Amino acid sequence: MSLAGKKIGFIGTGKMGGSLIKGICDAGVIPSSGIYASDVFEASLRELRESLHINVTQDNKEVVKNSDIIVLAVKPQILKSVLSSIKDIVTPDKIVISIAAGVKLEAIENELNEGTRVVRVMPNIAATVAEAASAIAQGKNASAEDADDVLMIFQSVGRAILIPESLMDAVTGLSGSGPAFIFPVIEAMADGGVHEGLDRNSALILAAQTVLGAAKMMLETNIHPGQLKDMVTSPGGTTIRGIYELEESGIRAAFMKAVIASSNRSKELGK
Repeated sequence: MSLAGKKIGFIGTGKMGGSLIKGICDAGVIPSSGIYASDVFEASLRELRESLHINVTQDNKEVVKNSDIIVLAVKPQILKSVLSSIKDIVTPDKIVISIAAGVKLEAIENELNEGTRVVRVMPNIAATVAEAASAIAQGKNASAEDADDVLMIFQSVGRAILIPESLMDAVTGLSGSGPAFIFPVIEAMADGGVHEGLDRNSALILAAQTVLGAAKMMLETNIHPGQLKDMVTSPGGTTIRGIYELEESGIRAAFMKAVIASSNRSKELGK
């Protein structure tokens, strides 16, 4: 299993596509000379070429022709038209990766030639800083080796796992949308610090690092978050007072509802 000598192409360089390109370049898993990108927005391509020294074009077919692995980083609403435009040049030796939320593997495979190797991935915006959470599901024609190659690409920009496609909508609601749920939490924690006298910048740094540290502690120790919470919570102390206020405000239900609502929206987009 190796990505050595392979070239990767991106159709779409919006927030997610651009983040993945930057993350892959920073990680060095594929050299910039082996990365191709296309988009309708020339300014976006020019910025990527100047900052990352990748190959850019406004022709999707040129990206496909030059790439061994093609990442479709376009909105779900236009994915079908993009697939139709490249169908005839997607040869069996290429891997097609879709990161379009809610669009099932079968729908993608039906728009391409029989036998096309398709893999579906749900990453998140933290790929920009190589801390993405990504889930990968392989299509009927993709091999275990194909899935491993895709896993290696997305592990270069964070953590990645293999899952059955039936769980992809849940992933979309949890980790795909999740960063947007956490940013307001960081801001709110910082607001609390400002209320108590901290300057804004100091409060934001402390709040963000607190979230980062808590997540890293759980991932690296593999200790259940409930146990970690108890490690910080002394009887009659400051932390339990704060925990009580969070529970009184329904924090658990609020986050569960957010994930479920986003997952349901992913299902709607896939219909």
